[in-house]
Amino acid sequence: MALLHRLKGLLSEPPPALAFEISEAGITAARLRPKGETTFHPLKPGSISVSPVRDNILVPDDLSAAVRAAAGSNGTRKRRDTALILPDYCARVAVLDFDEFPSDRKEQLSLVRFRLRKSLPFDVEEAAVSYFPQPAGGKKVDVVAAVAPHEIVSRYEAPFRAAGLNPGYVTVSSLAFLDLVTEKSLAVAAKFGGHTLTVMVLDKGRLKLVRCLELGSAGLGDIVADLYPTFVFVEDQYGARAEKLLLAGFGERTEAARAQFHNELGIEVEPVRTSAGLAGENNAGLLGYLRSMAQGD
Repeated sequence: MALLHRLKGLLSEPPPALAFEISEAGITAARLRPKGETTFHPLKPGSISVSPVRDNILVPDDLSAAVRAAAGSNGTRKRRDTALILPDYCARVAVLDFDEFPSDRKEQLSLVRFRLRKSLPFDVEEAAVSYFPQPAGGKKVDVVAAVAPHEIVSRYEAPFRAAGLNPGYVTVSSLAFLDLVTEKSLAVAAKFGGHTLTVMVLDKGRLKLVRCLELGSAGLGDIVADLYPTFVFVEDQYGARAEKLLLAGFGERTEAARAQFHNELGIEVEPVRTSAGLAGENNAGLLGYLRSMAQGD
């Protein structure tokens, strides 16, 4: 079953007719019914500045205009349901390990919030929280938790609501992207976007670690330095080397990144591809979401 059918969105659940991925560069849109190609609608530089601790929408009128262009004409007063995929760095995703995990949903949420409280740069009580338990052997459970401040989420939602859309499903790009990953070995995924690098460790298809790093420089050498500690962690934690590095969002630098990362990290490197091409900087989450919807049909 696709990850996005198991991991609930930050606010509620699918399936909508439209889906959008927001990045600092623009909005990538897809219409699920009828199925069609994705379209990209650029934003002026500086319209959005992604952060988990402050307002992301710096020029609301620019974002609103891009949303209207991406959404197209409704032709009816009825609100259209939509999925909204937010930039990774506006939220926090963590994998929490529990020796035991209660079955009651209220107890689960309270426990997840408690575990997150000290590690967040914002108040977890003022945030939207979503989580998904992954069995880890015996009674142990690894819980994937996604959390973002309500105010930040609502500011992203506002222009869509103003355009007659209902963002009934909200997630972040990295989690949506994982439905493109079919690798079942111990692997690391590196997803580049804007000024951030999201690094994820997967073991037999289960998410084990997520790091979202704000980059001082986007040079490939600097990215290697940011990736290296994750590979050390994997070897220390699992007593084995990661077997593959999966890349997304590197665009025209994909082949250069593949060669350099292979040479410097000594690992097989594979770009994540779909029938629409490489998983890109501005659409990797949306492509993963579309895959999850196709698998759920």
